[in-house]
Amino acid sequence: MSRPAATLCAALLAAAAIAVIGTAAAQPYPAKPIRLVVPFAPGGGTDNLARIFLPRMSESLGQQIVIDNRPGAGGNIGVEIVAKAPADGYTLLMVDTSFTVNPSLFPKLPFDTLKDFAPVALLAAAPVILVAHPSVPANTVQELVALAKAKPGTLNYASGGNGASTHLGGELFKIVAGIDIVHIPYKGTGPAMQDLLGGHVSVMFSGISSAKPQAEAGNLRALAVTGTARNSAMPDVPTFAEAGLGAVDAGTFWGMLAPAGTPPPIIERLHAEAAKALALPDIRERIAALGYDAIAGSPAAYADNIRAEIDKWGKVIKTAGIKVD
Repeated sequence: MSRPAATLCAALLAAAAIAVIGTAAAQPYPAKPIRLVVPFAPGGGTDNLARIFLPRMSESLGQQIVIDNRPGAGGNIGVEIVAKAPADGYTLLMVDTSFTVNPSLFPKLPFDTLKDFAPVALLAAAPVILVAHPSVPANTVQELVALAKAKPGTLNYASGGNGASTHLGGELFKIVAGIDIVHIPYKGTGPAMQDLLGGHVSVMFSGISSAKPQAEAGNLRALAVTGTARNSAMPDVPTFAEAGLGAVDAGTFWGMLAPAGTPPPIIERLHAEAAKALALPDIRERIAALGYDAIAGSPAAYADNIRAEIDKWGKVIKTAGIKVD
């Protein structure tokens, strides 16, 4: 082959390669399956919520969203994985309120909660409910507060461990109500609930999905729920606000994030598809049955929520002197 012919051939090959690269780069997002890291074990609140709406979101996106459960260290293991992942929209993170609690609990995190992530959507929120063993002589939260003030240090409350949402809810209740009740930490919400059912502890903050069947069976007494309105899953239970304790705002939020630097068009597409899935009547019905409220808040709204929750729980943790196990 002559030199001019060889040069022409090389130029054509290079042009073809550039065209292939350009075509690949121009492929609409998403062009392959997406991994969603859930930093908790299967079967928990975050995992359950993800499995309700993600299949419909996957259908709309035209690509599968694969859940990757990475539990451990209060959720920090899974969060770190996403913080260090490529910012290409193919690795996402779904978290609960622990994401905004951990910056105040752990002195050194291997990521920056505010700088290393791009909020995608504030997905849902759920109140927590204060339940008591039937042996506790209090039928309302006001009566419980009066009992605790009359006998300081004699009542106790269970939690799923130091720093767990059930612990923080109890400490916020103590601060707002000005009462002294003793914290009894357990290794998980399940064991804490079992001891409450057995009458070994007095009260506990719990998710509605866990407390509802026990309250309806008469095994526990539901005293109050957090939030500004009664929850549709347990409409007969008054709010803390109705008891004059509206500052006991210990609800749980769930959100989706991507690594910082993810292109805004990808963030916008993901938010739009999550909102579309969460707006479906059957999805909203299934979420409501768990005591959750679908929100589908914008990336900006979720960013504001993250900052506000970090500030709120940081103050509670400092005031209560909470330390991790």
